[in-house]
Amino acid sequence: MKGWYISSRPEEPAGESTAWYAAFWGFCADYLNAKFGNEWCLSPEQSLCIQSGNWNVPEQLLVRTPKGGNKPLALLHDTSIIDVRLQLPDKKDRESKDNLRIMTVPAALLTCSPGFYSNHEADARSVLSMISHASEILPHLLQGGHSTIAGRLAGAFRNIGRSVIADDIVAAMKAAGYSVTEADPFAKEAVIVFGDRELSPWVNRMRMSWAAMRTVVLETFPPPSSWSQNIDAYLQQVDEIYLTDAYHSLSIEGYRVSEELIERVRSGGWDPEHNRKDREYADALAARGYWQAFQAVKESVDKILHGHAAGQVVRDAHARWYRELFAPSVSAGITAATDLAGYRNQPVYIRKSRHVPPRSEAVRDLMPAYFTLLHEEAEPAVRAVLGHFFFVFIHPYIDGNGRMGRFLMNAMLASGGYPWTVIPFETRTEYMAALEEASVRRNIEPFAGFLAKLVQKGMTSKG
Repeated sequence: MKGWYISSRPEEPAGESTAWYAAFWGFCADYLNAKFGNEWCLSPEQSLCIQSGNWNVPEQLLVRTPKGGNKPLALLHDTSIIDVRLQLPDKKDRESKDNLRIMTVPAALLTCSPGFYSNHEADARSVLSMISHASEILPHLLQGGHSTIAGRLAGAFRNIGRSVIADDIVAAMKAAGYSVTEADPFAKEAVIVFGDRELSPWVNRMRMSWAAMRTVVLETFPPPSSWSQNIDAYLQQVDEIYLTDAYHSLSIEGYRVSEELIERVRSGGWDPEHNRKDREYADALAARGYWQAFQAVKESVDKILHGHAAGQVVRDAHARWYRELFAPSVSAGITAATDLAGYRNQPVYIRKSRHVPPRSEAVRDLMPAYFTLLHEEAEPAVRAVLGHFFFVFIHPYIDGNGRMGRFLMNAMLASGGYPWTVIPFETRTEYMAALEEASVRRNIEPFAGFLAKLVQKGMTSKG
């Protein structure tokens, strides 16, 4: 293969990874279909990742095909495809998602390696939770007499709290004359209880990650603030930090703003109708939207400080924050009013990130579950760190997710008496790297530590 074309935005720097990560799955599907026709499918492990909703870009994509050459094909940005010469599963055990040929959940669970459960713990538990009855997997086990695999699956189901399925697998195999020794393939106990009715892999993964990550946050973050001040004083400090907050938050998103422009827009000294050709036009619209959204967030903070449940306040108010954030762009005709109607209904990609946010259909399940977790969380530090992280992980909107995540973080910080915290533009690289580590590797420690330092610095300056 001599090369390939990738569509990218004209303003995107040459060689940046964003366009490749956005094109990765479509490119691989087209390439594999062109080379192998319909005689290929992804490995059972990769199939299970996709079945569980994990579309993150892997470093190496493993493919099964009878025509395989057993050699890797190097692609851009340290990714590759390796086609392994193996027979395909039966047609009934294969399906297609977005032009990718993958194995069904039962077939992939039957053939995946034992190491999958420890190496991809969240994906494994998420995909197991999609099985509602033992009958979905027993035909595969009985047909091949897979007693060892049956024991492993029984142990896996029992680990996530699906003991009825585990018992049915063992009983059915023994009734057929097979000896089964149950063995738990997971290295750890499940951190949540999996309900029989919650079959969304995305929701279950988020619940698992929240439960596992909150312990790290509590070990890393300073305790809630003990310094006392009245509500008016807290809100006054929020007002005083606005210019700094707006400058850094907008700069992180790539807007070219100055404190002078932000102040001019806030005070009404910039008329968009007379500045349409000004190079600052888009930046000024963003600054005006930030000012309007900031006022809405401040109202929410006021309610939280007066004792209203923080998660409930933000759940009820976040749609208004978002509308205010982009209202000036709508008035100027740059953003369609329909874009403010709700959560996104199309794919979205994050610059330079291997993390692929959930599909739009998954967002509809995730956001109610997200706000339930936020509301039920007792610790303000956890609400702030994980509230920010999971909001940008889900990426419920086409644009503005970072600003919304930082607004949400500060609303949750207020619920614990922590000061409003600005993430400096100068720390953008560290900030984004910490989010990437949490999104791709489920390691929240760098992000929690990053925010903890900023919050601690703010608490120290307040005495």
